[in-house]
Amino acid sequence: MVTKMTTWKRSLTAAGVREPELRGDYDDGRRLVARFRRSSYLAARLLLPPSVLPHVVAATAVMHHGDNLLDTGPKPQRIAAWASWEQRVREALETGMSDDPLIRTLLHTVAAYPRLRGVVEEYLSTAGAELEFTGFDSEADYQAYVDAYSLPAFMLLAVLLGPEDDDGRYRAMCRTLIDGSQRLDFVNDLAEDVAEGRPGIPAQTLARFSVTPADLTAGHESPGLRLLVEHEVDAARAALEEAREAAHDLATQVSASGLALLNAFVEIELLTADAALTRGAALLHGSASPPLLSTLRVLRKARRTVSGRRTFAGERRRSEPPRSAA
Repeated sequence: MVTKMTTWKRSLTAAGVREPELRGDYDDGRRLVARFRRSSYLAARLLLPPSVLPHVVAATAVMHHGDNLLDTGPKPQRIAAWASWEQRVREALETGMSDDPLIRTLLHTVAAYPRLRGVVEEYLSTAGAELEFTGFDSEADYQAYVDAYSLPAFMLLAVLLGPEDDDGRYRAMCRTLIDGSQRLDFVNDLAEDVAEGRPGIPAQTLARFSVTPADLTAGHESPGLRLLVEHEVDAARAALEEAREAAHDLATQVSASGLALLNAFVEIELLTADAALTRGAALLHGSASPPLLSTLRVLRKARRTVSGRRTFAGERRRSEPPRSAA
């Protein structure tokens, strides 16, 4: 039986990661990603080709590390930590060298996917929006946050799954997807965000359902809060379903594995939306998680779809008549 670690080591080799030190750097990134969101990491392992997996893991690790720096500790500490990290990444992009293991993996992945460099630079330029986040007054403020922070962060990994030359439709699909995912995160993480004093639901939306920040802080599970949760979950679900349809229209531009991973991500988010809706106002005391068995069914279905498309493609190539010599 092939062990998980052996599978990962084979993926590193397929991705051109051969130096022992660099392989260790990618190992560190893999552990970070697996620890942060296990289901997403499992989906990537099951669905992506070995040559792509380490690069997606490396980009995701950079995104998670950035999130941690931007979200952890008092604001002065976060500002200093992010400024130091941003400077080190920019210097590494210029020199091609770094003493940081995570940045070394990023450099190797940028060399394999040159289009990632521009995405990294955009992310570095806009991520400071997270440092200033204290909540939203309006829906427009939330949408500006998605453009400034959520989308550039998501594109760090999404660009590796998409077409090399995007006509704009792929990025638009990613924008719709991350809008739904971010909105779902904000309502599902309501308890944590309220405890930190910065709920991600706009103040105008709270007022529309007669919910006040004081109600949230006090933990009041009011009828208005239940309606608010339903509204936010329904809006998130609509965006996720729209992204799923848009992804289907890009089937000729996105690889079967990339499309399968994006679809699996959407389906797991929709399961999370169902769980959040069931929890309702109780989200004020803790987040909801997608059912494990349902998540595994999503991944099995996606794996069968990818395997079927690869088999079909192979059979089609074998059935094609040989080209005549010029």
